[in-house]
Amino acid sequence: MHKTLTFDIAPNQQGEYLTLPFAMPENMIEFHLTYQYLAFKELPQDVPGGQFIGEERRNIIDLGLIGPDGEQVGASGSDKPTISISARQATPGYAPRPLTSGEWQILVGAYKIAPEGVTVTYDLEFVPKERKLLIGDIHTHTIGSDGVLSLEELATHAYKQGLDFLAITDHNQTVSPKVLQRIPDVTLIPGVEWTHYRGHANFLGLEHPFDEPFFVDSEDIRPRFQTARDRGAVIVVNHPCDESCGFQFDLENLPFDLLEIWNGPMRESNLRAVGLWQSMLAAGKRIPAVGGSDYHRDNLFQILGGPCMGVYSLSNSPEDILAALKAGHSFITYAPKGPSLDMTIGETQMGDTVPWSPDLVVQITARSLNRGDVIRAVSKADSQDLFQAPADGDMALSLPVTEAGFIRIEIHRVFLPGVPPLPALISNPIFFPKS
Repeated sequence: MHKTLTFDIAPNQQGEYLTLPFAMPENMIEFHLTYQYLAFKELPQDVPGGQFIGEERRNIIDLGLIGPDGEQVGASGSDKPTISISARQATPGYAPRPLTSGEWQILVGAYKIAPEGVTVTYDLEFVPKERKLLIGDIHTHTIGSDGVLSLEELATHAYKQGLDFLAITDHNQTVSPKVLQRIPDVTLIPGVEWTHYRGHANFLGLEHPFDEPFFVDSEDIRPRFQTARDRGAVIVVNHPCDESCGFQFDLENLPFDLLEIWNGPMRESNLRAVGLWQSMLAAGKRIPAVGGSDYHRDNLFQILGGPCMGVYSLSNSPEDILAALKAGHSFITYAPKGPSLDMTIGETQMGDTVPWSPDLVVQITARSLNRGDVIRAVSKADSQDLFQAPADGDMALSLPVTEAGFIRIEIHRVFLPGVPPLPALISNPIFFPKS
């Protein structure tokens, strides 16, 4: 998307700072601005044996940018004819920031203006967001609590593992988003694992989900959760069925957005959590499921990204990743190079709702299957095996929706000879309420 604006500056406006408003469209991932004007006038002069072309500086126009909230995004004088802004990167002199829709302003600095005035041309390019699959781990620990890697070491480890994003969730310790933004290659999401003797929960997206100390003197933990929710944190109830640190508080009495059904390697407590989630879905609750490695250090039973989330996000910004997680536009896969899944009905994807009708058909694409993998559809009432892979590869199939409710997908795999199949992937559902 392109737009061209012109701005006429009169000579009597020299020395003033002017503004030129423009509309930032919704769902933009990058913004580029280029401006030009007559800066120099040529002054030809005949000299013995030829002609000399001199230059006279006629106009100097400074550039700056103001966001819709009135805050200065940046300023570059007359030094840079082109600037670029996104949530993750920006031209030096400008701050990375989400491209919030609304009225922005170009700061026009009329430093020097020719007697005849000048016309400045601004070319604006808006790059829209596009749905893309990102792989990341939303439950990790550093030396800030009981992990063994520094933040920088953990981010480097994630990059080498092929992860696109990490949530940093140290126990009862937060980290500043400004620190996270300084680390390239991997999107780092601020978070904290609120840790209590009777349960754990991740508060994602904020440096300060609440102001008080983490602990409470009573069994009433709701104020901590409610404050985090009111401030915009995405709240995850962690490993609810774990034998040693399961969630013992009443889920019906707490605000939360996501349920961690897969924590670390697949085991009995995770299978019980899957069952808990299935019962919640069957009861009509629409709580997206997530998984995370709960990474502290590499060992035989724990790896970074084991499991991890596959998220269909509009960008790699923390805000868009968290929004996609909260919407259920995601699946859990056992490792960064594990199987992946896409499940759609037209523009409807995992986590979305479409009124049920007898002509609905779900399109399913499973990638990176191993020989013997089984694709299973799970609904409110039952489950059915749809396909078993005869060899390594990808599979695309169609599944008619025969009744109202929901459909989610699991991929089961035999990881070791003699060991029963276990989930290698669990998707969030598409919901089909009766119209």
